[in-house]
Amino acid sequence: MVHANAPLSPAGRLRLARCVVDDGWAPARAAERFNVSLTTARRWAGRYRAEGVAGMVDRSSRPTSCPYRTPRRQERRVVGLRVSRRWGPARIAYRLGMHPSTVHKILTRYRCLRLSWTDPATGAPVRAQRRKVRRYEHAAAGDLVHVDIKKLGRIPDGGGHKVAGRQAGKKNRKGIRHGYWYIHNAVDDHSRLAYSELLPDERKETAAGFWARANAYFAAAGITVARVLTDNGACYRSHAFAAALGEDIKHKRTRPYRPQTNGKVERFNRTMLEEWAYARPYTSETERVAAFPTFLHHYNHHRGHTALKGAPPADRVPNLRGQNT
Repeated sequence: MVHANAPLSPAGRLRLARCVVDDGWAPARAAERFNVSLTTARRWAGRYRAEGVAGMVDRSSRPTSCPYRTPRRQERRVVGLRVSRRWGPARIAYRLGMHPSTVHKILTRYRCLRLSWTDPATGAPVRAQRRKVRRYEHAAAGDLVHVDIKKLGRIPDGGGHKVAGRQAGKKNRKGIRHGYWYIHNAVDDHSRLAYSELLPDERKETAAGFWARANAYFAAAGITVARVLTDNGACYRSHAFAAALGEDIKHKRTRPYRPQTNGKVERFNRTMLEEWAYARPYTSETERVAAFPTFLHHYNHHRGHTALKGAPPADRVPNLRGQNT
């Protein structure tokens, strides 16, 4: 912090300017007396003539114009994606063709809170606890495939509370058991390529059949699976699932109560809920199920992944079927 009586504090500038303007000193004499350059002496004398004492204070160093600043319309698109879709700077940047650091500066300028500091449901600020994150990625596709099951309640005919309102949604559900989908997912660790099916249960025969079809899907894409990582669910501990894996695929399991170890498929589950299951109000479960193949295709072929620097999983799997469609 500058002392109030320092040589070129506002008080020192005022003394210099008054020597030139009020006392009639030559700018060169005032510059020598106050040990500053002639340009500095003339600057403060000119400001004193134009603005008086108010001109002696510091001004902002921000330029009056910036021809390379992001257009205001583009800034509104950045903030709109942040608010409506809760995307981070990297995801927004890849969508709009911008640099992540530029998006981060825009979000900071508009005082947008970090996503970890807001509630996912309401967007209200919350206190977040920082934790150390350990990330890993295998070097080649097929080195490890993450497998998991996500349980999802079915929508009643006429829509749930998001469509019909809270009271009507309860009425649609009253006395009727709509049941659940058990969404079986397999995600390649290196490419994030995902294979997913909506199945009626999580029994061992169902899990084994799912893996047989998933393995065939990866093989058709040119991926030879070497390891499979699952949690410790009963269906994955069964002989049926072991037989489906065969002798060439090694089965690895996560530690108990450590879902972050299977983080690739856990992140896919979250993306699936945000961008398909709860992306918009559905009037029936049939409508939502019909939208699932479109979401899965978009995820694998077109959706930019932040861990892949904006590229979709298809960019890391050259032999993926339908890649150019």
